Amino acid sequence: MSWTPDSWKSKPLAQEVAYDDPAAVEATIARLSQLPPLVTSWEVERLKMAIAEAQEGRRFILQGGDCAETLGDCQPGIIANKLKILLQMSMVLVHAGQKPVVRIGRLAGQYAKPRSKPTEERNGVSLPSYFGDLVNRPEFTADARRADPRALLDAYSHAALTLNFVRSLTAAGFADLHHPEYWDLGFFTRSGLPPELREEYMQTSARLSEALRFMEALGETSVDELSRVDFYTSHEGLNLHYEAAQTRRVPRREGHYLLTTHMPWIGERTRALDGAHVEFFRGVENVVGVKLGPKVDPHDAVKLLTTLSPWNEAGKLVCITRMGASEVDKALPPLVEAVTRAGRRVLWMCDPMHGNTHSTSSGIKTRSFDDILREIERSFAIHREIAGELGGIHFELTGEDVTECIGGGITEADLDKNYASVCDPRLNYRQALEMAFRIGTWMSKRAPR
Repeated sequence: MSWTPDSWKSKPLAQEVAYDDPAAVEATIARLSQLPPLVTSWEVERLKMAIAEAQEGRRFILQGGDCAETLGDCQPGIIANKLKILLQMSMVLVHAGQKPVVRIGRLAGQYAKPRSKPTEERNGVSLPSYFGDLVNRPEFTADARRADPRALLDAYSHAALTLNFVRSLTAAGFADLHHPEYWDLGFFTRSGLPPELREEYMQTSARLSEALRFMEALGETSVDELSRVDFYTSHEGLNLHYEAAQTRRVPRREGHYLLTTHMPWIGERTRALDGAHVEFFRGVENVVGVKLGPKVDPHDAVKLLTTLSPWNEAGKLVCITRMGASEVDKALPPLVEAVTRAGRRVLWMCDPMHGNTHSTSSGIKTRSFDDILREIERSFAIHREIAGELGGIHFELTGEDVTECIGGGITEADLDKNYASVCDPRLNYRQALEMAFRIGTWMSKRAPR
């Protein structure tokens, strides 16, 4: 069937934003379509090649960042800390898995969030839900919760500023694996890390740096690929007005490229086969992720993957499973078996965050560190039993010293000390680094400690 960047408008649109000024929306979209792209087509193609290699087991993918970015988070310290924790985790995984790790941030565009209900009620007052800074603001007032089309331009501007800073850091050698000492977070020595975990990280850092220098001394040319770090961005492609405005043809390439991010993904609430989001993302050349929860029918998943990649292109699709620790053993095997039997070329990633969310007795949304670990461990085991290796991990995390997930040094009583997320709970620095070491044991096929 024919496709254009606007053909999605003829399909049912889940999570539709109720703008009250259509003329302002059209004017904003027109302006967005004239602005320079946030990413380039050759970056998109380079990531697709890396994903294709990960599908063959030659790379591992680490994807992580905020549940919902805010415009206020566009600050050098906050951005650098997100980059640092992903780099530190990836160094642990490189050492454990003995393969290159591709780093993809939930960064520079994760400004929109789906909601189970279009409205929120407090003390008898009903207002539109907070759909992320791409749409409205979190304060519970009528003005803040109004869907403002100008927010699309604000999000674009802050995404561009974030990307500019990240690219400047990586170009200047900030992410060079020869010098992991540059990545140490300011609270590395005061974040409550157990002494043994801190020592293990320092030893891993020293061993990896020594190994790189030894390989170079022998004249090993492939060391450059391991030591040079590329960094890619991703976000949930929720607001199709924003995504379509930055979708275009580029010189000397076939097809249309979505240039707000390197890797968009379709969420659990928007992956309907006959829906607007699937219609839109089936037509772009980018790598596309798809979130798959425990209720997905394996045969429907195969149809969805076939629609999104009818030519079964290598590196095109990433299946991001989010089953939950209590459901993974029942829901994941039939899904992997069906996709494998159908011969669909996908990269399997585990999102252990979304299926393990619950509320405490006091109503605070949180996640259990142990449940997250359990889902990852079982996902590694299931993939090895059925069809090879798990190819990546998808986390909601931050480089800040927050108290949002229980475990890894945080108890339920600690949650109100620094609960900073405007949406879902994230792993903090200590929890994320400990998680990387646990994942490393499964990547290297050693028994967890």
